[in-house]
Amino acid sequence: MHIVIMGCGRVGSTLARALERRGHTVAVIDMQPDAFRRLGPDFTGTTVKGVGFDREVLTEARIGEASAFAAVSSGDNSNILAARVVRETFGVENVVARIYDPGRAEVYERLGIPTVATVRWTADQVIRRLLPAGSEPQWRDPSGSVRLMEVHVDSAWVGRTISQLEQASGSRIPFLARLGTGHIPKPTSVFQDGDLVYAAVQDSRLAEVEAIFGAPPKED
Repeated sequence: MHIVIMGCGRVGSTLARALERRGHTVAVIDMQPDAFRRLGPDFTGTTVKGVGFDREVLTEARIGEASAFAAVSSGDNSNILAARVVRETFGVENVVARIYDPGRAEVYERLGIPTVATVRWTADQVIRRLLPAGSEPQWRDPSGSVRLMEVHVDSAWVGRTISQLEQASGSRIPFLARLGTGHIPKPTSVFQDGDLVYAAVQDSRLAEVEAIFGAPPKED
């Protein structure tokens, strides 16, 4: 599909290259022509000089053919304005805006504009690494009763099957990350050193599940 990105900084250029590698066509908008150098010599998409909320600039970027739009420039106001223009004027439903101010991000989320709050996202990532037992959910259901957690698993569990981990903890392990790649494990899959385990946990049992995985398995 065709995707338009406003902002060719580190985030925008990385996003553009990643999307192009996945077979999508990409157009990148930035006010500074020099910024397009970040895309590298292998980038085959479209580059457009201008602001991402200008209709003529968006038209040059083929917004009319776009299935998605990302506003990831360095300005909150520009990002949210561009996202609204793209959605309301050009009818692109799949839009996202990067916002530095978490307070603003919450307001725009309530208005139906999906946002990524840079400060909040960075803080969450740091917390997950400072507190390996995990207190920040990757996902929470709307009722707040179930969450998907990246949980710390004691190395003594290495060699046990996913089924054994699930039975011991009373949780479900829908996927794990191994060497940077996601895997959907089978019950007979074996937990290996370095695996990141993601567990679906009842909110009321979070501390209990963390304690089980954070300690060596009990002897059978």
